[in-house]
Amino acid sequence: MRVIAGEGRRLKLVTPEGNDTRPTQDRIKETLFNMIQNDVPGAVFIDVFAGSGGIGIEAISRGAKKAYFIENNIKAVKCINQNLKTTRFEDRAVVLKQDVLVGLKNIRESEAHIIFVDPPYEGGLYERTFALLSKMPYVTDETLLIAECNLDMDLSVFEDQGFEVIKEKRYKTNQHIFLKKSAE
Repeated sequence: MRVIAGEGRRLKLVTPEGNDTRPTQDRIKETLFNMIQNDVPGAVFIDVFAGSGGIGIEAISRGAKKAYFIENNIKAVKCINQNLKTTRFEDRAVVLKQDVLVGLKNIRESEAHIIFVDPPYEGGLYERTFALLSKMPYVTDETLLIAECNLDMDLSVFEDQGFEVIKEKRYKTNQHIFLKKSAE
């Protein structure tokens, strides 16, 4: 795994051993960032269930002013910290080694511009995470939320929490769902 573009381009990133995390493949990461490239410069970016931190690090590399990494797995947090050191992005990063529902409450920003959510596909974490995000003051009408999920995911889980699907991008094995707060 590597940084695709920007300031940290071509730098190699480490990932935790084992199956506890599933890093986003480079080609999928590249497609994702091509789709949001105009939104990233100057953004506050939140990488939820951050794993090795590859998505948030890519955002910083492409000009995000700050990225939060929320991850509870100690091996993954060590990888995030090592990757931030390798890329020299520590000054623009906040690593929260916390449960996601606690970490989201500990973000002190007036607005988050982009929030990337990639939980384990099973276990009801989408519902709980998006229910909490719908109540966070930094999630505004302008905040772009992106969920990585399996291909057969029932998207009503997002709508039930007050978000509307604005775009879907399907890949061979998974998809990215782009969301905004529903206009009520």
